[in-house]
Amino acid sequence: MPDHDRSSGRLALESGDPASATGLSDDFLSQILGLIRLGAVRVFAADLAAPWALSFAAGAACLHLVETGEALVTAADGRKALVRAGDLILLPQESAHVIGAGDAASMPLAVALARHQTGGRLHLPGEGATTRLVTATFRFQGDNLSSMLAVLPPFIHIPAGSAGGDWLADLARILLAETREARAGVAVLAERLIDALVIQAMRLWVRGATPEDRGWLGALADPRIARVLKAIHDAPFHIRSVGELAHLAGMSRSSFAERFALLIGAPPLHYQTRWRLLLAHQMLQRSDARVSEIGRQIGYESEAAFSRAYKAQFGHPPAKTRGSLG
Repeated sequence: MPDHDRSSGRLALESGDPASATGLSDDFLSQILGLIRLGAVRVFAADLAAPWALSFAAGAACLHLVETGEALVTAADGRKALVRAGDLILLPQESAHVIGAGDAASMPLAVALARHQTGGRLHLPGEGATTRLVTATFRFQGDNLSSMLAVLPPFIHIPAGSAGGDWLADLARILLAETREARAGVAVLAERLIDALVIQAMRLWVRGATPEDRGWLGALADPRIARVLKAIHDAPFHIRSVGELAHLAGMSRSSFAERFALLIGAPPLHYQTRWRLLLAHQMLQRSDARVSEIGRQIGYESEAAFSRAYKAQFGHPPAKTRGSLG
């Protein structure tokens, strides 16, 4: 097992092979998901007879798992996906969307649940074919992760029978059974299953990333930039110059800086600093070390310099993070 010493901020990668794109992708995603958690999870089953349409307001991510029938999902930017039995669709951007079947005016989810939900199940009667699905809404909780989550697409569609999706299908079957039969403890188990479904859906999608994708997804698909990310994440407190990072990538300084900024959305040194500060934030939450000591561990010679950088990143000084823990 890799050494993950969170108190010191050392995070070892699972793959020791710099060329292992899949291993790096999985571990990089693990690091990102390790900084966030799912909160305010709400799960319900639905029996929806066509025509029907439900609108989901912005402010929560959403996952739909289709048991039978089909539905059309329309994201906030107008992109659409037709989902069928066995499909899973994840909408991670916490933006608005509509899901429905047939020609019907959309009903806000809150209204539909208030009027038509009984015993944890939403039922919309109609004359057409019935679509059965399980829906979960949740929030990604974590500080300053918008730049990482922003590169995800409006939706991640995992069709039934997708390569590598066997585990996803098994989790889906358990969730469907639990929500349909309303067994004791279903609420807690459903939250854990949603957490696992979200992680696995994102892992499957990341594996299909290409260099044309924005942010860390495209970066992981570019072996030169991926080597640099691996180095930064292997030794986050080893501060390197742009020239040193360019050497790791096997590129000229200017070409590397341009390519890194294009894919990641931030200059190399800015990204390196941001990652160190994210780890410092985690260390403040999980260790009893003094603020000045944590600042020194991540490369700041003075507490004042660390506090300035931390405040610029999070909007408040490190002492406030430590104080908010009670």
